[in-house]
Amino acid sequence: MQNMAKLGFIGLISGMVNGLLGIGGGTILIPAMIFLLGEKQHKAHGTSLAIILPTALVSALIYYFHSYLDLNLTLKVVSGAVIGGYIGAKLMSRIPAKSLKKLFGIFMIVAGLRMVF
Repeated sequence: MQNMAKLGFIGLISGMVNGLLGIGGGTILIPAMIFLLGEKQHKAHGTSLAIILPTALVSALIYYFHSYLDLNLTLKVVSGAVIGGYIGAKLMSRIPAKSLKKLFGIFMIVAGLRMVF
């Protein structure tokens, strides 16, 4: 029961951050799965993507109904994003967990600093 509460809390926080800020999958789910649930690095990355899909769809629908979604821009970017996602997933399987963890941490720090400044 305690584990179910932990899973629900992680999902709730991730979904709220996703809906509010447009992020949440990687920034919340991956560290939570690794440090709170004990999942392996690669499994946490893959699982977070599967969780992000329905979360992003629901959030995108709400944004769409409030006229905050540019479908033209979405269609222009999505083809490159799909190809990039494929390449990234292939590359991720070749990177050792320790290196992937460091790369993820560096990316989060750089992204955070860019958002602040």
